[in-house]
Amino acid sequence: MTGWIIGGVVVLVIIILIGWVISTYNRLVSTRELVENAMGQISTQIESRWDALKSMIDGTKRYEKHEAEVLEGITEKRSQIGKGAEVSDVNQDDQLFNQALGRLIAVAENYPDLKASTVYQDTLRNIDKYENQVRQSRMIYNDTVTKYNRIIQMVPSNIIAGMFNFTKRDYFEGTQEKTEMPSWG
Repeated sequence: MTGWIIGGVVVLVIIILIGWVISTYNRLVSTRELVENAMGQISTQIESRWDALKSMIDGTKRYEKHEAEVLEGITEKRSQIGKGAEVSDVNQDDQLFNQALGRLIAVAENYPDLKASTVYQDTLRNIDKYENQVRQSRMIYNDTVTKYNRIIQMVPSNIIAGMFNFTKRDYFEGTQEKTEMPSWG
């Protein structure tokens, strides 16, 4: 009779352990998906921001054909940011975007008609709106990464994270140009 009780307790402990492993693994997968979703949100905002910039480039063609071609070259260099992107990919995309936007603003300074046009002004407002949304999406991403990184480092879930190769994710770091509001125009 004692053998049955010990066997039953061992089986119960094994069932509880297996349940815990499955539950922890599922929580890790769920949290990792939230991180990827947060990066997908950033991707969507970045794409909208580039679309607004492309609209402005098209408007610039009437004024400065060479500059519009250079700007189109910059937009072709950019990589597609998706939910699987890394923080470094987004930062590189930001550099290209800021380079293109800076050149567009410089062109507009030379052409008062362009700078005064409603298309130009509306596009700048849209870019500013998308830039704010990118900032908010980065904050959400960093919050989500904090939760994910915390789970994969805490005992005992770190055991399951290590077994299934869940690795830490990078954060977006604050820089001077990201913390200041852009001044376009």
